[in-house]
Amino acid sequence: MNRSTKIFLSVVALLLFIGLGITAFFYLVFVSVAHRDTEIVSGSGQKIAVIELKGIILSSEEIVRQFKKFREDRSIKAVLFRVDSPGGGVVASQEIYEEVKKTRNQGKPVVVSMGSVAASGGYYVSCGANKIVCNPGTLTGSIGVISQFMRFDPLMNKIGIGVNTIKSGKFKDAGNPFREMTKEDRAYFQNLMDDVHRQFITVVETERNLDHESVVENADGRVFTGEAAVELGLVDTLGTYQDAVAITAAMAGIKGEPTIVKERKRRISFVDWFLSDSKVSELLDLKEQLLDQPILQYRMVHGF
Repeated sequence: MNRSTKIFLSVVALLLFIGLGITAFFYLVFVSVAHRDTEIVSGSGQKIAVIELKGIILSSEEIVRQFKKFREDRSIKAVLFRVDSPGGGVVASQEIYEEVKKTRNQGKPVVVSMGSVAASGGYYVSCGANKIVCNPGTLTGSIGVISQFMRFDPLMNKIGIGVNTIKSGKFKDAGNPFREMTKEDRAYFQNLMDDVHRQFITVVETERNLDHESVVENADGRVFTGEAAVELGLVDTLGTYQDAVAITAAMAGIKGEPTIVKERKRRISFVDWFLSDSKVSELLDLKEQLLDQPILQYRMVHGF
């Protein structure tokens, strides 16, 4: 590697380091840290809990915690699960689905209200509910699994850098970004994908009471509008968020306007957070969510 290349790479590395440092600084200083409190949003009747799932599913921990909390609270008569997500990690989606199903099976009704998008993993977690409600223009479905691998070897070959890998078996470094994927590697990962895809199909046909052939026909990764999803049997009915509230109340036997209970983010100042004992663990959690994304994902892929 010649001197100019070394200088160029050093400058790029320095700029990346500075950029990440500035980003972290502004995040910590100007973005307040959120803690959660349970609060009554509206109403004066019997209680319905609202749990919100927004964005890519990176972890199941927070949603699972809320379901467990409200499931064990006898004052909560039903749960309205608001899903607005393109999906995410396979295991995280499966864990949330199991928690939704557990709540339903223990006799506490769960109704899903789909927002703009409830696709792939967002649809998977919805399947555990007693009833699914979506808007006509909601994008849902995307029954499939995806895995993407970066390749750095073309760039490394240009700048004259190589990587030596010592491994115990031929598949130990499958997906290694520093070498081209072999046909055997592709077949290996495809088998994994097919197995996880089969698991998704089984959940849909079981929970939605659909025949295997019809689910397989629509399980090619396509998204559907809410209207189409109702016709295909993937969703129960069209309706707004307020319609879903009314449906949830009716399923819980609540007469009149229900009391809506949900966890809201309570903002605290950066100084208060910095002086707290939880700051290190919260930064580590942020790092894990941003960087340690799962290999296999129930996620809808879309452009910017």
